[in-house]
Amino acid sequence: MPFAKTVAALALAACATHALAADRATAELIDRQGKAIGTATLTEGPAGVLIHVSAKGLAAGPKGIHIHSVGTCEDADKGFVASKGHLNPTGKKHGLLNPEGPDAGDLPVIFVHADGSVEAELYTPLASIKGAGERAALLDADGAALVIHESRDDHSTQPIGGAGARIACGVVKGE
Repeated sequence: MPFAKTVAALALAACATHALAADRATAELIDRQGKAIGTATLTEGPAGVLIHVSAKGLAAGPKGIHIHSVGTCEDADKGFVASKGHLNPTGKKHGLLNPEGPDAGDLPVIFVHADGSVEAELYTPLASIKGAGERAALLDADGAALVIHESRDDHSTQPIGGAGARIACGVVKGE
């Protein structure tokens, strides 16, 4: 009987893993010259989205990273402004440390190594790939973009925490 329970548990785990894999999205990150520099993989969790970022060719140091409300990176030469502001359907203030925030696009700071590479995992309980509960949908009618900024986000200054210019962008696309 223990063997049967083990097999049943493994089968349930496989089903859960398969269901989770179905709720994934990706974003190819490009720089201001339109060159591919990395990827982001977004995976729906039970209460939010896990974002794995892997990129090269960035200036070393801390960088703000946010989810922007429009899924476009077509204006690289203009600084990705077409991706608009943060994902923020509830009108919250910017900042993980802001008592009137955070907005759904706010994420922790990433750190780029001296060689220009970054490998990071971030989690947000405020977003959902397709929209779940009260979480903001990334794959809504106008999509979403993941945007990396040139400087650290202080998590409180309006509107973007002093993170500076947008230096990389990736359109979130469902798998």
